[in-house]
Amino acid sequence: MLKLFKLFNNKRLFILLITLVMFIVVMGFSLGARKALSWPENFLRDTTGFVQSLFYKPAGYVAGLFQDIGNLHDLAEENERLKILAAQYTRDKATYNFIKAENENYKEELEFREAQKKLYQYELHIAQVISLTTEPSNSSIVIDLGSKDGIKPNMSVISVEGLVGVISQVSNFTSTVKLMTMMDANDPNSQPPIAATVLNKEKLSFGMIESYDQQTGMLKMNKIPVGDPITPGDTIISSGSGGVYPRGLTIGTVKSVQEGEFGYTSTALIDPAADFQNWKDLFVVFTEERVE
Repeated sequence: MLKLFKLFNNKRLFILLITLVMFIVVMGFSLGARKALSWPENFLRDTTGFVQSLFYKPAGYVAGLFQDIGNLHDLAEENERLKILAAQYTRDKATYNFIKAENENYKEELEFREAQKKLYQYELHIAQVISLTTEPSNSSIVIDLGSKDGIKPNMSVISVEGLVGVISQVSNFTSTVKLMTMMDANDPNSQPPIAATVLNKEKLSFGMIESYDQQTGMLKMNKIPVGDPITPGDTIISSGSGGVYPRGLTIGTVKSVQEGEFGYTSTALIDPAADFQNWKDLFVVFTEERVE
């Protein structure tokens, strides 16, 4: 008994015992079926919630910051992918437009060749332009067809628009084309004059294209007889006379007609159908007797 009394006299042990009893009592209240919380529970819950809010909000801000940084990184990667796709689209579109333009060009050339073949008895052999000389004293081009392809001097060369010139020199694999812009009636080395007529007036109209005016860019059609029905706006084509230029080659459009000095003949200025520049493909005209 004495020992027990001494134990209870120990203040620390007494306080510990009282605390343990109060904890048991509080636990008993907590485990019981109650509608309202006790004040210790309310105090503990409010204190805990306050402390949690102090840590939770900053932690949420930090977590949100890292999430935003991650989103920015993903957005930057997506922008890079979109830039690459846009560049690929631009390249593919340019390639598509180039192929489309080429196909349209080939289609136009094919239709032109077929139409000419139906109208006149000659064939057109396509040629690529290798080089172009634009010197006033020597306007000529070089094409990639030569004697091995059946090319011969004085064969006519045309574009889709109209007559370009004639073959002047031939090697095994290439040929030189003398352009109509070099036509000069006073130069014996110039390309041969062109016997010409008016489209749809072939039996009524005739003249000789003998020269090209470098200043005006016009061809001159001379020796047009009196009463010829040629008028501005008419389309001039080769008549086939003379044996050099096949019949039906488009030459140009009549711009004006002037009566000659003595009234016996007239002269017409012809705007060439071919523009004599920016050529890609030309055609060499093969007549029946020259087709090999």
